[in-house]
Amino acid sequence: MLISTNYEFSEEQLKDKTILVTGANRGFGRAITIDLAKAGACVIMMGRDLASLESAYDEVVDLGFVEPILYPLDLEGASPEHYEQLQANVLDQIGSLDGLIHNAGIIGTMMPIEQYDIKIWYSTMQINVNAAFMLTQFMIPVLSKSRDARILFLSSSVGRQARAYWGAYGVSKFAIEGLSKTLAEELEKTNIKVNSLNPGNMRTEMRRTAYPAEDSDKNPLPEKKSPAIVYLMCSESGHLNGEQITLDN
Repeated sequence: MLISTNYEFSEEQLKDKTILVTGANRGFGRAITIDLAKAGACVIMMGRDLASLESAYDEVVDLGFVEPILYPLDLEGASPEHYEQLQANVLDQIGSLDGLIHNAGIIGTMMPIEQYDIKIWYSTMQINVNAAFMLTQFMIPVLSKSRDARILFLSSSVGRQARAYWGAYGVSKFAIEGLSKTLAEELEKTNIKVNSLNPGNMRTEMRRTAYPAEDSDKNPLPEKKSPAIVYLMCSESGHLNGEQITLDN
């Protein structure tokens, strides 16, 4: 389903909500973090690069929005014990979680499966799929303590329609779509709604890596699309579950 990016939200739309965003330090994740904080949410900012996390944190605080929580974590090397510790920290310090946004991901390399580098394949699948699975598994008990919770998986058009040479990235997004649909079915009678989102083209480093010959200035900035994430995290979107959502341009 297609939803508009022209969503206007109030500065108390997500008041008293806590939302965890992976890859919150740059690109779309950074834009998402700023808009969620502007809407009144406390954002747990997860990323592997502490310096860029702190930069995004400073930007939110300087704008006068709700102060985020920094949580540095390298998804490629994270073990179940790291996620277990995160679960304990959130339960002890906050008590519940209202949203989980799986934004982090890497593109790997663009080449035929026959020639694909096995180490890059493992790395891409670890960050894009395995980490998302483990983080979700450990956060479901925390999300269950919220009266109205959301899980949102960032996907891609190549995870819904196969395209040659997209390798591990394309396969990982097909896996994410499957994980999202399965969870939506399993959690259908709970307080947790689960959806996947194809944000479409944006002016990001990942897009430039995938399409080096493209004029990136013609693509919308992440900030143009991030208000839609506020909608997907608020009560207005409570009817959406198990949907494959796409943002318009």
